Amino acid sequence: MTPPKLVVVTGTSSGLGLETARRLVGDGYEVVGVSRRDVDPGEVGEGYSHVRFDFAELDGIKQLADHLVETHGWPYGLVNSAAVGTDGVLPTMHNTDIERMIAVNLTAPIILTKYLSRGMLDNRAGRIINITSVVANTGYRGLSVYAATKAGLEGFTRSLARDLGRRKITVNSLAPGFMQTEMTASLSPEALSTIVRRSPLNRMPEPSSVASMVSFLLGPAGADITGASFTIDAGNSA
Repeated sequence: MTPPKLVVVTGTSSGLGLETARRLVGDGYEVVGVSRRDVDPGEVGEGYSHVRFDFAELDGIKQLADHLVETHGWPYGLVNSAAVGTDGVLPTMHNTDIERMIAVNLTAPIILTKYLSRGMLDNRAGRIINITSVVANTGYRGLSVYAATKAGLEGFTRSLARDLGRRKITVNSLAPGFMQTEMTASLSPEALSTIVRRSPLNRMPEPSSVASMVSFLLGPAGADITGASFTIDAGNSA
């Protein structure tokens, strides 16, 4: 029997990362989740294992990648979902918050991809999916730095797709809209109500919808899709 394909998913302690891990385990993948908080594998499903790591610690990413490969082998897929968001206008934002968002949301996924894509190059197969955000293109008050990190990740996606495509490695990004996750917990009820009213579907997207698109891009039907960005926001930016 062919062993299940290995996918590394970051940010699996909650929200979209956790939902993605559950979906992929259900689809038959072996999933290794990485987040700064522990996750009980029993809450995700058989085939899931977890590594605790804070992606603000950029100097430790090579050691993390080495550990993942030594313990589980080279991954077929990488889903960069870990992110932090600090709500606030730039003139009053503390420099440490700016530096942490850039480190976790942009620099960390680039470095992790650098190391884990090496096995994909050797195997001439692989899928890389970066989770960005609709605000990278639409903007949103109080999220200027967060939007900048996600816009950078979209640019990284497009160029990396050209770098790796000849080795049959696809690189795509998903841009979710606001979802009911920890990331939006700081938004006021009024702000959330405004987001819902702007949607033609009169709702916010579900994490399960984004996780389903991750599964699609990892599967056979996603083989000819690379360098693309898909918006999943219940039509909010239409």
